[in-house]
Amino acid sequence: MKRQDTLLASIEKANLDGILLVKDSNIRYISGFTGSESYVVVSKRGKAFITDSRYTEQAEQECPGFEVVRWRSPFPELEETIKKVCERFGIKRLGFEKDVVTYERYEKFRDGFGDDIELVPTSGLVEELRYVKDSSEIECIRKAAQIADSAFEELLKSIKPGITEKDIEIELQYLIKKKGATDIGFPTIVASGARGSLPHAVPSDRRIECGDFITIDFGALYNGYRSDCTRTFAVGRADERQRYIYNIVKRAQQIGIESLRPRVCGKEPDKNARSIIEEAGFGENFGHGLGHGVGLEIHEQPFMSSKCDKIIQPGNVVTVEPGIYIPGWGGVRIEDTVLVTENGPEILTKITKDLIVI
Repeated sequence: MKRQDTLLASIEKANLDGILLVKDSNIRYISGFTGSESYVVVSKRGKAFITDSRYTEQAEQECPGFEVVRWRSPFPELEETIKKVCERFGIKRLGFEKDVVTYERYEKFRDGFGDDIELVPTSGLVEELRYVKDSSEIECIRKAAQIADSAFEELLKSIKPGITEKDIEIELQYLIKKKGATDIGFPTIVASGARGSLPHAVPSDRRIECGDFITIDFGALYNGYRSDCTRTFAVGRADERQRYIYNIVKRAQQIGIESLRPRVCGKEPDKNARSIIEEAGFGENFGHGLGHGVGLEIHEQPFMSSKCDKIIQPGNVVTVEPGIYIPGWGGVRIEDTVLVTENGPEILTKITKDLIVI
């Protein structure tokens, strides 16, 4: 109820009578619903959960305090259903998530509502509430990190020359689910050898060779919340250049984590970590931001980069993931999921960051 009350205060401040939620993660945060393809209307005079026959029973179980309204044939179509809900709740100015609703859907709403309901675009009303995680959310992310850590450590036992990147991806997915995750947190990245220069490499049929660096970016999904971790390690041996570049990234990540203090601007950790890589002469080889928030979505605010103006707060859960990517050679990325506390950063992903050689 506290989340709903806070949202109602935001709605009132925005001079709205109610808001229509479409984004799955926002719907889950406000209502507790774990499914998809549903809609929520929140107002002071009532809260409606609008879904079809596939999810009505589930919504009745998961969404206490919400009136569950069924739509789709033979019942009224979506626009008519939402209009009737708004009329009962006295909603004349209805906010909608402009970053989520397509223009096609907006036109259908506009035409279906006519002059009776004014559609008002909004941005970030629920996301702002999700910015700082509460204790229950943090524990879910912590559990997801523990599952992923355990799966990765077991995975290392099976990696050897001759297996493919796809083999690694499939085995890690299996281990993450076997150890208690709902699912993987996001599509797993596996990049070996020269393919390590691809920050978001899709696992391929390339076979692992002795002397390869392998970068694996992975996470677990637990009770709706995600972890995110990347490790780069060597197979058989690591040469001097590999160790040199690895240690630059490791140092940059350490500085980035140490910079995660409450009430600093999000661009500061990025600047501090990036300076380490730039001073080593690899500034052009680190093209993405230092990190991002993690929660119900794998990418949330704050997005820590040189353009970030968000203020870091206790309860933020973010990644810190500097990297160096050299076409034709490969790459290194080291990433942890980190909780910001009043006493400083707490790293939730616990896998060693000393260079692993298997």
